[in-house]
Amino acid sequence: MKLGRSALVAGAAAIGVAVAAVAVLLAWSRDDPARIAAGRAVYDRHCASCHGAKLEGEPNWREKKPTGRMPAPPHDASGHTWHHPDAVLFGITKFGLVPGRYAPPGHESDMPGFGGALADDEILAVIAYIKSTWPHEIRRAQDGANERARRAR
Repeated sequence: MKLGRSALVAGAAAIGVAVAAVAVLLAWSRDDPARIAAGRAVYDRHCASCHGAKLEGEPNWREKKPTGRMPAPPHDASGHTWHHPDAVLFGITKFGLVPGRYAPPGHESDMPGFGGALADDEILAVIAYIKSTWPHEIRRAQDGANERARRAR
């Protein structure tokens, strides 16, 4: 099905509004133990089957699968999750790995959007849980990614 230009613009605007709210919401929940525990429970139910029970990702996550798609990356400090600002992590989780927005145009991914299955608060809790597992220096580096994203707006 082809979408008209107005539908694409409306979709992009919706993504922008959702993503803009993320930094504020994550800031107050980042170190909340209840939020982190809730995030771990959601992660275990919805994310661990691909990204690993210990956030380790799929084996050989840097090499394409026979399908041509990339394996699920780790979310621990060994992966690249921490290179992305919170708004991008939220957007990828909610909308999927949208080509042209979160991936190169034409990119195909097995990463679904969880916006229909998870509330925004659950997605934010998962991100808080993942971030809680990173060492201090990785968290500081990811804070820098957030700051650069804020300045770019």
